[in-house]
Amino acid sequence: MAVKMIIGLQYGDEGKGRAVHYEAKNASIVIRATGGSNAGHTVVANGKKYAMHLLPSSIIRPEVLSMIGPGVVADLKILAEEIEQMREVGVKVEKDNFAISERTHITFPHHKQLDRLYEMLKENKVGTTGRGVGTTYEEKARRTNLRMCDLFLAESELKHKIAENLKVYNVLVAEANKLIEKGVYQEERFPLITIEEEYEYCMKYKETVQEFIRDTHPIIDEAIEKDDLVIIEGAQSFWLDNDHGDYPMTTSSHPNASGTASGAGIGPTLIREVVGVIKAYTSRIGNGPFVTELENETGDFIREWGHEYGTTTGRPRRTGWLDLVMIKHTKNTSGLTSLCVNHLDTIGKLDKINVCVGYQYKGQTIKHVPIDKENCEPIYQELKGGWETDTATTFEELPQEAQEYIKFIEDYTGVPVRYIGIGADEKRTIIK
Repeated sequence: MAVKMIIGLQYGDEGKGRAVHYEAKNASIVIRATGGSNAGHTVVANGKKYAMHLLPSSIIRPEVLSMIGPGVVADLKILAEEIEQMREVGVKVEKDNFAISERTHITFPHHKQLDRLYEMLKENKVGTTGRGVGTTYEEKARRTNLRMCDLFLAESELKHKIAENLKVYNVLVAEANKLIEKGVYQEERFPLITIEEEYEYCMKYKETVQEFIRDTHPIIDEAIEKDDLVIIEGAQSFWLDNDHGDYPMTTSSHPNASGTASGAGIGPTLIREVVGVIKAYTSRIGNGPFVTELENETGDFIREWGHEYGTTTGRPRRTGWLDLVMIKHTKNTSGLTSLCVNHLDTIGKLDKINVCVGYQYKGQTIKHVPIDKENCEPIYQELKGGWETDTATTFEELPQEAQEYIKFIEDYTGVPVRYIGIGADEKRTIIK
């Protein structure tokens, strides 16, 4: 059945977890490929709501092997707590249905502190979740960070690695505290995290995670050789990609299709389907350009009806109309084979809906995304809304206006819509 990838095409929070969990019913393995505890995936199944940050969305299906891949950076504390929380509500998390790649990098307490320190120093703040994800990737790129396999080192060797990794941190904190003492920044001093503290952090949470850590490549190879369905679960989204997104207002990993495949450890020729997940409108958390943002009553309406509050932080998300210029840009850059459109029920509550089909940019009309997207003004096409989806179970049962909205998306992007979400529960999914 080959490999299927599910990724986000907007600013995250598109409903990838829902799509992954839905598809996982036929899968052998689901691999979470990128990001860290800054990602929030929510699944509603059998009337229960499950919120995850590191565990793959498939963990609710005990027959599927859920896996954290090498491209993820994992906070041991959050991961261990999430495992225990899932077990407490009756979700199976055992060695036969969960695995962590030994190559997965670890997010340490000092990474969170560095996250806050960097935001303090920046004039143009990114608005990070403060989970230390970007700073973990920074040390991963600097080739000093520790991986899951390092948890099994002898005490002296592990402490030596921690000490090496803390060298730059020690310098940065010392300099930051000097600036705070001089009154340059109105912040509390940063308490210096020690080697011993980080070692104890490893030992405390190793007890929970160690049984799951293994070499995941042979497991994936075997599934592919058997032609089982393997699903790669993306995190964040294309427009938060560090290469292709709204840099510097991005995440620190590569949630585009190529980066997601790399994070899972699967080559591009093995991927048969790339499903791009979008909302029927647009939302964004944190700072950065947002061409179709609605800072008015309509935006507030979408936020409330769409429950647009961050899974990780609880922050209200910015909301706006669907931007099809952004979506079409991802068609070839991510090799899309189909789309999943969620929240069709939410947008249908509005009588009139605008869809962005072009930009006014420096005196020109364009239909591509320039590097300085913040200088774009939206060109809208108005479509008729005012539909209800409560009784629909097939595409043909959707109101005519809702069908036309989906067809408009398909015609503009050139990508077929395969899945349509019309409610929070995964059962409220229409296959087109």
